Amino acid sequence: MYIMQKEKMLITVLGCGTSTGVPLIHCACSVCRSKNPKNKRLRVSLWIKLGEKHFLIDASPDLRQQALREKIPRIDALFITHPHADHIGGIDELRSFNFIQKASIPAYGHEWTVTQLLSRFPYIFGPKRVEGGGVAQIILNQFNLDQESFDVQGVKVIPIRLSHGSSEVAGFRIGSFAYLTDCNFIPRESMKRLEGLDVLILDCLRMAPHDTHLHFESSMEYSLKIAAKKTIFTHMSHDFDYTAVSKKLPRTHALAYDGLKIKLELPKGNE
Repeated sequence: MYIMQKEKMLITVLGCGTSTGVPLIHCACSVCRSKNPKNKRLRVSLWIKLGEKHFLIDASPDLRQQALREKIPRIDALFITHPHADHIGGIDELRSFNFIQKASIPAYGHEWTVTQLLSRFPYIFGPKRVEGGGVAQIILNQFNLDQESFDVQGVKVIPIRLSHGSSEVAGFRIGSFAYLTDCNFIPRESMKRLEGLDVLILDCLRMAPHDTHLHFESSMEYSLKIAAKKTIFTHMSHDFDYTAVSKKLPRTHALAYDGLKIKLELPKGNE
């Protein structure tokens, strides 16, 4: 008999800032000078605790600080949206988890990500042994943006094709949760993969239009079409004062902040 059970999923926003982070270096605007901790934004990364599994989406340059703050105990898998520096700059920090876990960590990316990682981190992914204190032990796995899903330790992960200017990046859906960062266009086929969401975390860079990112107006338009029960904006610049903008949002929407935690349940089938 097939019995549907529920597995608890805890999602933690490790960072919700744009590539510069907030505050920006040498910026004296009101948001960068703000004392509100929700206006302090490290580079984007996400931690998903699903039962006893711990998944990381992107390894930001601030990963060490984020992991210490949240006391992340281990990383069982890394999902990478794309190979821009603010999303992979902390990949060396996985070495500390290798020490603890005494095992390699599987990482998942599409072709562009895998190609760039091999090229930019030859000391990690190259065949030659590196002397000294060692390097992160990571096993690369490539998925196709068009494939229906891929399995990671018994968890169904659905890739979401997104346009990031002229490049294509990956979003990810697990159960009724989806994470879409760094995009300016969502293809029709991808919209179909986003039906019936409880929670959507969505790119929202700034107030004015941008060539490679969604801005406030376009983020709102997409979020209303996707119609998740809750939409949370991320990858935000210093355009967004947390308190002021939050007051203008409908109840179904919110701004992310570093350390935000979201609790969901993932249906789990057992024989």
